[in-house]
Amino acid sequence: MTHQAPPPSVAPGVDPGRQVAQLREALRLVEQISGRGGEEGDDAALDEAALVSDCYDRALPIAQRRFDALAGETAVWATAGVEALLAAGAAAPPRAAAARLAVQLDRALSDLKASIGQ
Repeated sequence: MTHQAPPPSVAPGVDPGRQVAQLREALRLVEQISGRGGEEGDDAALDEAALVSDCYDRALPIAQRRFDALAGETAVWATAGVEALLAAGAAAPPRAAAARLAVQLDRALSDLKASIGQ
């Protein structure tokens, strides 16, 4: 009888750190639209991505699946929100809507990190 390693809980090529970095970049864009700034250093984003990947790798499989589900769900609604803001036009940017989306996206990023114990 041979022992086979369990399949990875994340699809090949998907990097949790990259997912968080992409969501963080969307948050920066939304904050700029809202007029709140959206300034964060590249070093801080790289550090966050590395830490998330490390925590994900050490997390239990159930926590990894929870992270994957939250990341996928967040990416879908964040993409829809950013597209709606961009479609609204630059002439009169919907600052209040962007501010609300920024708050929700920031909360989702915190939930993602908490799901893997960061």
